[in-house]
Amino acid sequence: MPSRRVQLLNFYDALMTALGPSHWWPGETPFEVTVGAILTQNTNWTNVERAIVNLKAAGLMDPAALYAVPEAHLAELIRPAGYYRLKAARLRNFLRFLRRECGFDFSALAERETSDLREALLAVKGVGQETADSILLYALNKPVFVVDAYTRRLCNRHGLVAEEADYREVQELFMDCLEEDVNLFNEYHALIVRTAKEWCRKTRPRCSECPLEPFL
Repeated sequence: MPSRRVQLLNFYDALMTALGPSHWWPGETPFEVTVGAILTQNTNWTNVERAIVNLKAAGLMDPAALYAVPEAHLAELIRPAGYYRLKAARLRNFLRFLRRECGFDFSALAERETSDLREALLAVKGVGQETADSILLYALNKPVFVVDAYTRRLCNRHGLVAEEADYREVQELFMDCLEEDVNLFNEYHALIVRTAKEWCRKTRPRCSECPLEPFL
């Protein structure tokens, strides 16, 4: 039986062959990527895009400008993303963090050591592990693998992790077996999400049509 490293690399090759590059994460700037990572909690990306369009139209895709906006007005702008009052508060929490830590100079965050920065992000109310790691990987180009429900589902169905495996266990599977490569981690997670949405569905999975069917 192949090692987990070999399995993961075989999965990656099969998915890349079938699907091609994903070009993730959509966003013109690291700050926009971060806003998207916070807004996408408990909603789909189409709704997030509508909220981001509103922020851009208002000239607010800038941390200092967004911080100056009253929270109630911010909530109305991001209403399409759902849970808009809660998410406005979470954005404000992150903006306070950004002001305190780097004076709104987002690029300065990239200079910090990854584990320390991860801890700091997790201390921001409303930023969980998936959101923190999405910011680290997609906005700050840190080699951290992002885990979500799609990742757990796919790995469980292929016997790579137990059904009750927690976030850290699934993350360590990838980070222990693969090279610390930002581009690899970025593309691999995107491919998993695309695969889970198309074939490895929560209900009525289409296993016989999935590129990973030979590995079942």
